[in-house]
Amino acid sequence: MRTAAVRAGIDTDAAEGAVVPPLYLSTTYRFEGLRTPRAFDYSRSGNPTRSLLADALAELDGAAGAVVTASGMGAISTVLLGLVAAGDVVVAPHDAYGGTWRLLDALARRVGFDLQLLDLTAPDAPARVTSLAPRLLWVETPSNPLLGISDLAALGEAAHACGGLMAVDNTFCSPVLQRPIELGADLVVQSSTKYLNGHSDVIGGVVASATVQLAEQMAWWANCLGVTGGAFDSYQTMRGLRTLGVRMAAHQANAASVVDALAGHAAVARVYYPGLPDHPGHALAARQMAGFGGIVSFDLAGGEDAVAAFVDGLDHFSLAESLGGVESLVCHPGSMTHAAMPPDVQAAAGLGPGLVRLSVGIEDPDDLVADITAGLARAAGALS
Repeated sequence: MRTAAVRAGIDTDAAEGAVVPPLYLSTTYRFEGLRTPRAFDYSRSGNPTRSLLADALAELDGAAGAVVTASGMGAISTVLLGLVAAGDVVVAPHDAYGGTWRLLDALARRVGFDLQLLDLTAPDAPARVTSLAPRLLWVETPSNPLLGISDLAALGEAAHACGGLMAVDNTFCSPVLQRPIELGADLVVQSSTKYLNGHSDVIGGVVASATVQLAEQMAWWANCLGVTGGAFDSYQTMRGLRTLGVRMAAHQANAASVVDALAGHAAVARVYYPGLPDHPGHALAARQMAGFGGIVSFDLAGGEDAVAAFVDGLDHFSLAESLGGVESLVCHPGSMTHAAMPPDVQAAAGLGPGLVRLSVGIEDPDDLVADITAGLARAAGALS
């Protein structure tokens, strides 16, 4: 896996022998003759730089093919608009990313499909999926931001038993930590903005498909919708991809140090991290993931006032949305990434006013722990 990521596209330039493949910025390509296009004719449909990235991501996911999109939401839109029609049932997690929920909710009303939100971490989730007979089962594991763990193999069997397909948002893990196709997924979606690129300077997405037929279908829809990724963004993402393995190792090691600082602190009501033995999905995560990731969420006992005190004064965690970059970020989901969810939907998903999500970067862990510890002291002060 690590070698494949590092070698992605290396030594593929037949024209000049460039070790790193060149960037093709041309939007259009000359036909060989009338009715005789070359491999590429127009960059929305196909681009050499984007194709190299798609091939690399397909290899990492163990997929038959992949399409690179202009954003993670573009990837999700491609799957939904390419597969779901009026009258179909779509099952999705009740605690999904706010942008995903917003799109599902809007499309359900506009297209006319039946959206069913379930706790996909519950023991009876596979049985409930089968009873609903969805055209598409959408799974997010670990979930954003509560890091719930869903049993991909069991859910995939449940979806397939009733003739449905399972799509998995694997953004939090990347292929380094989880390969959903091996566990039964038909489609794997990622926001390449996050760990795949890893430097917070590119917006992008990817849909990897388990079969050639699905890969062709997703590529057709991405082209039709006009959501394919640009050449420069693909080039930058390929550069980031080469360090994915070493970055993920650093993210996880630092996350473990941060979790140690959070666990048991008086200002912290609960820590959400699948690496903790008392996390309800710990054993499952240990089976289906190769590591527990770099995202840590926790509830502060003092609610939003404590969150304000915690974030005000942080030196090494920037208050910002997104995740997966080399730099550490802190987010208040209720007012940021999940603000599109109405308060009752947030409450049903378990998102309280004191919830904080950390994207732990690759800085010196001692600096991060000191920053968190000082922030917790301020949060504790807000309780008095």
